[in-house]
Amino acid sequence: MNENTPGTPKIARWAELDPTTRKQTIARPAQDRGALEEAVTEIISTVRAEGDDALRRFAQRFDQVELDALQVAPEELDRAASQVDPELMRAIESAAARIRAFHTAGAPRGFQEQTAAGLQCEARYLPINPVGLYVPGGSAPLISTALMLSIPAAIAGCRDVVMCTPPGPGGAIDPALLAAARLGGVSRVIRAGGAQAVAGMAFGTDSMPACAKIYGPGNAWVTEAKRQVAAMPGGAAQDMPAGPSEVLVIADGAADPAAVAWDLLSQAEHGPDSQAVLVSDDRALLTAAALAVPELAATLPRAEILAAALDNLVLVEVDNLEQAVAVSNDYAPEHLIINTEQAERLLDLVEAAGSVFLGRWTPESLGDYSSGTNHVLPTYGYARAYSGLSVQSFLRRMTVQCATPEGLRSAGQDAMAIAAAEGLDAHRMAVAWRLQQLDRQP
Repeated sequence: MNENTPGTPKIARWAELDPTTRKQTIARPAQDRGALEEAVTEIISTVRAEGDDALRRFAQRFDQVELDALQVAPEELDRAASQVDPELMRAIESAAARIRAFHTAGAPRGFQEQTAAGLQCEARYLPINPVGLYVPGGSAPLISTALMLSIPAAIAGCRDVVMCTPPGPGGAIDPALLAAARLGGVSRVIRAGGAQAVAGMAFGTDSMPACAKIYGPGNAWVTEAKRQVAAMPGGAAQDMPAGPSEVLVIADGAADPAAVAWDLLSQAEHGPDSQAVLVSDDRALLTAAALAVPELAATLPRAEILAAALDNLVLVEVDNLEQAVAVSNDYAPEHLIINTEQAERLLDLVEAAGSVFLGRWTPESLGDYSSGTNHVLPTYGYARAYSGLSVQSFLRRMTVQCATPEGLRSAGQDAMAIAAAEGLDAHRMAVAWRLQQLDRQP
């Protein structure tokens, strides 16, 4: 963390910054795809050509494990829950119930509307199949991600759901992760991680079908692979563009500095390129929270990662809380925490955020695990145009229309007039011919 004087955090005074400096102040860490892009291209090409053999070789190269079977046996999925600590299993089931309740309530419903006499229009929502879910590996099994991805897919009615996750020592996958996948209705689990897993899901191998769309967070390799396969003919669509994890906290003078510090650290610990931003109208709060951050970080198992991530920490002092929300809207954070008195009054001012955490008692951790919303969210400013994962992410919207002769006469005249104005005469005649046939009928 940069400092003006030893022990004093560097705080940007928003009112004193010109527009260019403001943008620079809240800029995210630069991403350099360079060599990564080329390496990912090579991995995708190899998996397309060699399928499962390539996945096994990459598992040996990147995960230091030799795999016989890439797919987890169905009986291993079935018995996973019995191998999980009962208290943890209870927490997984409770979180799953909240996630299922929230996403069921928000699932799109088809509808019909008679837009004119004799003209019926309809919207239907159909599940995407097959779908690929990516659950990152690393130092701990991301049980929550398995739930966040699989439950909306199940509610949408996806019948063929593939989940890829990196294999651990000996090819093992944590039983709690498998239990979460089974609870969410995953059809098959594949021991594969990184760009190679994305390539396998996108183009298919002997172990998995080619998926229509791929979902889930991941590191720079996974993100780049999703971007590349989405741009390839015959590749798989991606859920949303993404980058490193991030949080922006708006806090007032009544906020607890330690609580604010923990919220900043909870996102910073995701990786060295993660970013935490604190915006407040109270300089004392900014200073206290920022001084607490490195002290608390030093006590954590991921202290080394946090030390790098905290180089990206941004502290902004504003004149009032309305200005704080304006800063947040410019930044468009993945996670927005509003830790203020009467936080609800600021919510209507929020225009761009992946997910909002309102009030003193709502840490971002609830959304990550157990509130019921989804933690797969747009990052790197994409919250301006993209939404977080939901049931709708797993559905295709198909429209249907059906006209009677009366409906054709009603809407057909408008269609012909507009087609003629656009110079598309075949469009005009497709209507005109039918109207002529109707006029000839006795």
